[in-house]
Amino acid sequence: MKIKVHDKQFTPFIREKEIEGLVTSLAKQINNDLKGQNPLFLGILNGSFLFTADLVRKFEGNCTVSFIKTASYQGMKTTGEVKELIGLNESITDRNVVIIEDIVDSGNTIEYIYAELLKKQPSTLKIATLLLKPDAYKKNIKIDYVGKEIPDKFIVGYGLDYVGLGRNLKDIYVVTN
Repeated sequence: MKIKVHDKQFTPFIREKEIEGLVTSLAKQINNDLKGQNPLFLGILNGSFLFTADLVRKFEGNCTVSFIKTASYQGMKTTGEVKELIGLNESITDRNVVIIEDIVDSGNTIEYIYAELLKKQPSTLKIATLLLKPDAYKKNIKIDYVGKEIPDKFIVGYGLDYVGLGRNLKDIYVVTN
C-alpha cells in the first residue's frame, strides 16, 4: 500500500515486526557488551527518539539516557554541514557512552558527534544505528551495532521524516518518486 507524505509517494520497506526484531537483536548485543557498566545512551534527535526509547527499554541494567539534537538534512538531501542545536548537559568523562542513531548514511553527522564527544574523554564510545547505508557511508568511524544495512534510498517512518512529516509511522517506507 502506497502512502503520500507531503509531495512524495512511498511504499512499505521495513514492517513494524521486523523493526522490533532488529531492536531486540541490537539490545541483546549491547546487553552482552555492557553488562554491569551503567552506560549513558545518547540519542540523536529528532530521528532516533523512537529507536532510543525501544532500545533502552530492552537494556537489562542501570543506564542513563540523554539526547543531543543535530541537523544536516533539508528535504531529502543532506546539506553536508552538521549544526549542533542542543548540546550535551552532563559530563561523559570516564563514562561508557553509546551514541544512538536512527540511520547512518553519509556519516557526516556521526563523524561530527563522535569527534566532539571524544574531546570530553569518555571511557568508551560506541555507536548503535538501526539502519546503515553502506554505499553512502564513506567515513572511517566504526559503527559498533548495526540493525540492518539498506540501499542508498530515501526512507521515512519510525522516527525518520520527510520535511518534518512521517516520523509517527509504525513501518518504514521507501520513496517511489
